[in-house]
Amino acid sequence: MAEKKYQTLDLIEQITRLDGSQYYEIANMFMNGRAELAAVRGFIKEVRILELNIPHSNAVQAYETYINEKYTMPAEDFTEWVEWEKPDGKIADEVKEILRANHIG
Repeated sequence: MAEKKYQTLDLIEQITRLDGSQYYEIANMFMNGRAELAAVRGFIKEVRILELNIPHSNAVQAYETYINEKYTMPAEDFTEWVEWEKPDGKIADEVKEILRANHIG
């Protein structure tokens, strides 16, 4: 069963896809644990935490709201890795701001 609890995002991680390309994600320890499990299961190659306890800025709050409204946190028995979309416009800009403010990317 998928996790429905509201998730507070407080870290930045780098995820390596199976094709070797990488992307940054604003997540939390729960999702980092799921990403580690996804790597063990072969859905992604690797995940690394780049920044812990990021400030809960307006950009983080906006992205957090978007993620909690659009996605359900995966249960432990998930069978695929779902990469969170960052559509052009406000959400993509918020993510860029979060990465910039934390000196990443």
